[in-house]
Amino acid sequence: MTTTADGAEPSIDAVETAVYTVPTDAPEADGTLSWDATTLVLVHVRSGETTGLGYTYGAPATGQVVTGHLAAAVTGRCAWDVPAANEAMSQAVRNLGRPGLVAGAISAVDIALWDLKARLLGLPLARLLGAHRPQVPIYGSGGFTTYDAKTQDRQLRSWVQEQGIERVKIKIGESWGTAEDRDRQRVAQARASIGDTAELYVDANGAYSAKQAIRLAQYLDDQGVTWFEEPVSSDDLAGLAQVRAAVHADVTAGEYGYALPYFGHMLGAGAVDCLQADVTRCGGITVWLRVAALAEAAGLHISGHCAPAVHAHAAGAVPNLRHLEWFHDHVRIENLLFSGTLDPHGGHIRPGADGTPGHGLTLLADQAETYRTG
Repeated sequence: MTTTADGAEPSIDAVETAVYTVPTDAPEADGTLSWDATTLVLVHVRSGETTGLGYTYGAPATGQVVTGHLAAAVTGRCAWDVPAANEAMSQAVRNLGRPGLVAGAISAVDIALWDLKARLLGLPLARLLGAHRPQVPIYGSGGFTTYDAKTQDRQLRSWVQEQGIERVKIKIGESWGTAEDRDRQRVAQARASIGDTAELYVDANGAYSAKQAIRLAQYLDDQGVTWFEEPVSSDDLAGLAQVRAAVHADVTAGEYGYALPYFGHMLGAGAVDCLQADVTRCGGITVWLRVAALAEAAGLHISGHCAPAVHAHAAGAVPNLRHLEWFHDHVRIENLLFSGTLDPHGGHIRPGADGTPGHGLTLLADQAETYRTG
């Protein structure tokens, strides 16, 4: 086991944050939200000369949670004991309210701690966690409701024809489900873009009512859609279960799970065919692996939501992984701010293949400074 120069086990010496806001490359929207920039909250944790890196996507105030509440809970702890640090953070935020940006803050620190531990040991994070597979399947995700037909076609063809990614997803449910005709038109255009053999997924971001989603699903069947994400709000577990029982496509949700019990409730309600979880929201790698185990116990797959660069190593460690979301907005930001991102060609990424310790990401400090807002 690696120790410090005086023979002691390594401790967590410091926790630091930075905030970066990156404009989108075009206006983006889904069924229930629109945006023109995305904020990444970065965490560095240090032990001696070694630094671990983690991040989440969310409000800039997430960084204040890290510095104001979480740093004291983990500083001085043994760097090997990441689950203990995760629990200490959870206890420290008892009166803050866990869901939302607080959970994102815990997640960012937890990811950084796992990266730190792997770097201290000189191991790729996939090896530290115990790799189950050498490569991780992905699906292309974008197809925003703000895209015109030409933009959507270009993006989908780029994934399928140029990068060999044979699973793609578009957003539907435009304007809170009030533009069904355009939803249908865009689904048909997407199928035409990718051909008959690639898999087509849709994501309504909770825009529909249950019966509306069931009616629309008949059309989705005709277009060969096999993945119907958040047809209703992910808070409506009964509605998700109702849709799931009535449609042929897999019903999926879980990206807004901020703590382990939420996923237990979702599975108990029979709400999904594939459980989604976001490592930058649910409590980090520590909790994401537990969510995967819950899904496995229920006989279901897990799919990683967005932020593919920090999902990759954990995803490779679980036997019941379906895939990771290769989300256009986050892929662009991660390639812009970090070195060490992964190559998606062929529809798979290969975490740890080059032997780089940790998750392999390093902040491109000079380039990132352009986007720093905190």
